[in-house]
Amino acid sequence: MEKSSLFQLITTLTPIEKRELRKFLRSPYFNQREDLAVLFELLAQYTTPPSKEEIWQQVQPDVAYDDQKMRLLMSYLLQLMERYFIIKELESNPLEANLMLSIAYRKRALPDAFERVQKDLDRNLQKQPLRDESFYGLQHRLQWARFQTVYVKNPTEIALLHTISDTADVEYLIRKLRLFCLRTAHQSVYPSEQNDMDWAQPIIAQAEKQDLKAHPALEVYLLCYYMLSFPEQELHFKNFKNALFVHALRFNLEEMHGLYIWAINFCVRCLNAGKAEYLQEVLDLYKEGLLKGYLFENGILSRFTYHNIVAAGLQAGELDWVRYFINEFKHKLEKKYRESAFSFNLARLEYASKHYDFVLELLQKTNYRDPLRNLAAKTLLLKTYYETNAFDALQSHLDAMRNYIHRKHVLGYHRSNYLNVIKYTEKLMHTDLRNRKAVERLWQEIEAEKILTEKGYFEKILHADLYQD
Repeated sequence: MEKSSLFQLITTLTPIEKRELRKFLRSPYFNQREDLAVLFELLAQYTTPPSKEEIWQQVQPDVAYDDQKMRLLMSYLLQLMERYFIIKELESNPLEANLMLSIAYRKRALPDAFERVQKDLDRNLQKQPLRDESFYGLQHRLQWARFQTVYVKNPTEIALLHTISDTADVEYLIRKLRLFCLRTAHQSVYPSEQNDMDWAQPIIAQAEKQDLKAHPALEVYLLCYYMLSFPEQELHFKNFKNALFVHALRFNLEEMHGLYIWAINFCVRCLNAGKAEYLQEVLDLYKEGLLKGYLFENGILSRFTYHNIVAAGLQAGELDWVRYFINEFKHKLEKKYRESAFSFNLARLEYASKHYDFVLELLQKTNYRDPLRNLAAKTLLLKTYYETNAFDALQSHLDAMRNYIHRKHVLGYHRSNYLNVIKYTEKLMHTDLRNRKAVERLWQEIEAEKILTEKGYFEKILHADLYQD
């Protein structure tokens, strides 16, 4: 039962969905088998998967266990639940439902009812703010349904075909541009020697010929493509960001999430390239994305985004806002990561605020299951010991950290990075910071190290006089 699609689906149900499914399964139109309703009630009570034999005994107490019949029973229930979700999705989109209704009237040759539903649908479609791919897709299907009715009455009337064709072109171009953006963004993270985007150019040229002001989704995705394809031309980012803010209401939340992530990742790459001016840009995107809900997926804020927002806020020196963010959005984190992400980021804030006692209290009492998060916490603890001149505790901590890395078999880049952090911290401890030659020798060695994420921290200590106000 553990790997059962049925049980996995049931565990995702909300209390409201469970109540609705009970009514659904009791409806004779959808289900006339009592044992399926009983099976659902039984499975809905479990949080861990029971055995099929255990469930069978409760569904059919007077019948010997039959694995094939049990599998069929589970399959029938799964099919009914999937039908419930199909209906639920359709009901959540009244425009789509009305389109289906108009098609039903057309097939029954009821032109008056067809016209009534079509007019209502067209009016409501134009009234709602979205002008994304789904808008043009629905409009295209609406126009096609109307053409099928018009053509039956007058086979010579083909003017509507031009409108349908134009709408289909816009829908197609938006879909293709979105895919091009996704492909280009992927290429920036996972580059390959082969440039396979040449085939995109004719479609890009076709999109550029469209009336972009009339089709904001085309404009936004085209500007996004420019930004991702030509990162050295900073004007493309500014144009994309402005268009994104202006046309935000034209996209659904899922698309806005993707567009914001592309913009944020672009800013992060610029920051990594030494363009400090993009720090405020990425922070603006984070703040707007939080305010409008664009950074959430199904109401959840990724713990990685949570960490990155804190990092950007700390780097910008906005400590009060970071404290607000950490506490205000804690409840938006996935439950199993909530406390660990909260405590770690609060410790980062307290370190930046030089409240070292709080840092020690937060980090010494928390055990992070993720090895990389654990190593990040250990690195923060390392810095805290150094800042408070607790060198005996620091050396013990470094020894324990080294043993942890070997014991956990942290591999590749991360293994090399954290072992280098330990190595250069030990060298730092044994360097007389008043001896400028010794300091410069150590800095040259650190600067030449290829794998070391904490170079900025070591530089700040070794060249402390450069960072004084």
